[in-house]
Amino acid sequence: MTLELRGVSKEVAGQVWIHPADLTLAPGSMNVLLGPTLSGKTTLMRLMAGLDQPSAGQVLWQGRDVTGQRVQDRGVAMVYQQFINYPSMTVYDNIASPLRLQRVARAEIDARVRRTAEMMRLTPMLHRRPLELSGGQQQRTALARALVKGAGLVLLDEPLANLDYKLREELRAEIPRIFEASGAIFVYATTEPEEALLLGGNTATLWEGRVTQFGPTPQVYRAPQDAVTARVFSDPPMNFKRIAVAGGEAALDDARWPVDVADGPYTAGFRAPHLTLEPTPQAIPLPARLDATEITGAETFLHLSHGQDRWVGLVPGVRRLPQGPVTVWLDPAHVYLFDQGGRLARAAPYARAA
Repeated sequence: MTLELRGVSKEVAGQVWIHPADLTLAPGSMNVLLGPTLSGKTTLMRLMAGLDQPSAGQVLWQGRDVTGQRVQDRGVAMVYQQFINYPSMTVYDNIASPLRLQRVARAEIDARVRRTAEMMRLTPMLHRRPLELSGGQQQRTALARALVKGAGLVLLDEPLANLDYKLREELRAEIPRIFEASGAIFVYATTEPEEALLLGGNTATLWEGRVTQFGPTPQVYRAPQDAVTARVFSDPPMNFKRIAVAGGEAALDDARWPVDVADGPYTAGFRAPHLTLEPTPQAIPLPARLDATEITGAETFLHLSHGQDRWVGLVPGVRRLPQGPVTVWLDPAHVYLFDQGGRLARAAPYARAA
């Protein structure tokens, strides 16, 4: 059950919503679409499902061109951010509803509903109505209704965005288990890099309608092939600084360290947790100005100015620091280098070893 996009693009009123994209999703795989709002995630999902037709390119399912096929004929299930259940029906009837529309035999409906409910840990709630459930149970009901169809392709469009933190964590942990049990191709859209890392599988990063990279999630995170992908797959976005390399050494302010790239101008990139307030043996000092602190609980964001550049650091603990000059420390082992075209020239050594 392979899904393949070949040069699929979408234009609306003369505007390009999706630039030509090539993706191959393997049977039984978890695939995350990661990108900010309006990057094209939902549009790409709708093209996969057949809800929209591409302006160019082909959608292939199991090697067969289904580009012009109706969504009803594709065996696709989709769950949206605004999950929908029928309030007058019990959980059992909500889950059974798509099978009844397909005129599946009653005994088969009962077996599939109970099997799916067990998978989703909904068996004790089958007699309840949606308004008698918690938010997480309601979302699991919507997921169960999608899974019970036995669809080969399940599309999840930010399905946990409207749940509170505890429920999101609960379902994030359950979704990989659910997908492994179902054997379907899962496509999961999110704006959160942390969620992509938790779900694992493969990740496609999107930016302004372009798929910038696709591959195993840890690989895309550790070795983003360009600065745009690095920005998308960092929360907060990766920090950048223009630097020069000469004589095999990179120079940032007064600090230098050896690098294995050709001499010339580069952009250094480093993630927020790698800017620290305490020196470590290999770290280099960087003078900056602390503009604000943002306490999130167990961690504190540092909003910094370094010349014309704006950086964000993330340090453990509650730090109440005054605005003004501050020295932050950066270990070169966590620094990526991107060339003038924005392409990755050197992954951070720690990332290559990880």
